[in-house]
Amino acid sequence: MTDEFRTIKSGGEGYYTEKRSKFLAFAHHVSSVDEIKDLVAGYRKKYYDARHVCYAYMLGPERTEFRANDDGEPSSTAGKPILGQINSNELTDILIVVVRYYGGVNLGTSGLIVAYREAAADAIAHCEIETRQVEEVVTYSFAYPMMNDVMRIVKEMNPRIVSQTYDNTCEIKLSIRKSEAEQLKSRLAKLSFD
Repeated sequence: MTDEFRTIKSGGEGYYTEKRSKFLAFAHHVSSVDEIKDLVAGYRKKYYDARHVCYAYMLGPERTEFRANDDGEPSSTAGKPILGQINSNELTDILIVVVRYYGGVNLGTSGLIVAYREAAADAIAHCEIETRQVEEVVTYSFAYPMMNDVMRIVKEMNPRIVSQTYDNTCEIKLSIRKSEAEQLKSRLAKLSFD
């Protein structure tokens, strides 16, 4: 199981022109379908005079939630080439929108595929790509006298402390790399039986 994924840090823009048709590409870091719908609606409104507003997105570290939209272009000539660029760069949590202004000359299916692919590639080229870790949050409740033992494990395994409360019963929330979560849970569980 991999616990890392590649995404973009911030947005980027790309541009491609072919036979007077202009292709404006915009890449965004996204984390939900609702966010994607808002962004696409915003582009449709902003570029209301454009012939097509095509897009593709990929969500989640497992890269299982995705969609490609041709917005009236011949089937698989716009959304799929955009998605292809997302896949070839192994990116996720990304939306790429390509706005096409028709130049009066038909490009044909192969011309469209190249144009959408190149516009998306240019947008990605203008993004800063980063590798992030898939994390799991582990919550552990314990009695105050166990504090030193708990903090020793925290120091050794180095998870990020999300929150902590110290009272009669203490609780600590730790965020750790998914591949190390089970080890952290079992080490904390063993404390209860020492």
